[in-house]
Amino acid sequence: MSKTVTTQNNKLIYRAQSQELFGRLQEKRKFIQILLGPRQVGKTTLAHQTIERLGLKSHFETGDDKQLQGKVWIQEQWQAARALGKDILILDEIQKIEGWSETVKRLWDEDTRHNSQMKVVLLGSAALLIEQGLTESLAGRFEVIRVPHWSFSEMNEAFGVTLDQFIFFGGYPGSATLYGDFNRWKRMILDSLIETTVSRDILMHARIEKPALLRRLFQLACEYSSQIFSYQKMLGQLLDVGNTTTLAHYLRLLEGAGLCTGLQKFEGTRHRTRSSIPKLQAFNTALISAQADYHLIEAKADRQYWGRLVESAVGSHLLNQATEAGLTVCYWRDGNFEVDFVIQKGSTILAFEVKSGTRNQSLPGMQKFLSKYPKAKPYLIGSDGISLDEFFKSQLERFF
Repeated sequence: MSKTVTTQNNKLIYRAQSQELFGRLQEKRKFIQILLGPRQVGKTTLAHQTIERLGLKSHFETGDDKQLQGKVWIQEQWQAARALGKDILILDEIQKIEGWSETVKRLWDEDTRHNSQMKVVLLGSAALLIEQGLTESLAGRFEVIRVPHWSFSEMNEAFGVTLDQFIFFGGYPGSATLYGDFNRWKRMILDSLIETTVSRDILMHARIEKPALLRRLFQLACEYSSQIFSYQKMLGQLLDVGNTTTLAHYLRLLEGAGLCTGLQKFEGTRHRTRSSIPKLQAFNTALISAQADYHLIEAKADRQYWGRLVESAVGSHLLNQATEAGLTVCYWRDGNFEVDFVIQKGSTILAFEVKSGTRNQSLPGMQKFLSKYPKAKPYLIGSDGISLDEFFKSQLERFF
């Protein structure tokens, strides 16, 4: 499997999404290619390196600060690429431009009528805004390549990140050189990543009546990541007037920005809804560690805290790979019996239990789950099971 990103040491590694884009841009069939993923996961670098490998002439611009120009900005960049005879037009942060999808549709259809061979790559970091535009205007004209957070294998190969470092610092490649200066690393995650994502990708483009409530909900989701937490309990913790519908909506927006989500209870073949009590889950453990009071050594010394962080890292690993594959990660609970993570693909059900070594317990939840779903494939991650190192280096497809 190929993957491409340049590190600070000028070492070239290859991401699967780069190879996928590389192959699509070589095809005679022409679709708009959408690179969709959270901030700071290397979408822009991936696009540039793919174009460089193809040896094509490209025109690149970003819409990050072009909201006031609106649709005119897209028209200007498109026309410039046409006039300069570019092979590929790349527009970054396209979701920032109001009405972007209608303008792209019109210009794309013009190119199609005139048999233009110019290809188009759009990059976006707010999934909900991008997907809304795609369903409204661009049906049949696009393909999506989802670019997830970096895995342990990628961080290890590119930067020599150890397993403990990955569990604590997460998978943001741009922050890897700052591990030795914890306060600087923390400020980067808080200011350049979290604040930028919340302010620019959510608050500026979604109707948020209570921005302070959304911010506090995000903090709560990180603090209780990989724990089942009812909306009523959230309201008690948030100390703000609100309702469960508002919290569910805000959690959906945070999910669309690649920050955190609420995993739903697994109900087998029955219709799943978002009405069940969610299990909070961060997409990247960096978001947890940057808001906590622990350094890495202190985090490891607190066995209970480290155990929760390990479980959250396992959850984020499954969540990122499942999201890329179009699958859903759930949890399962029946009374006091619980299974940490459940993924279904067709008739195949995977059940994952995490045992970090910080808790000594049998697994009655898994036994109960298998009595209800006897064909499910059970996996124990950690002590007495698949080692954390092996698990984090594995692709989800391996377990099916």
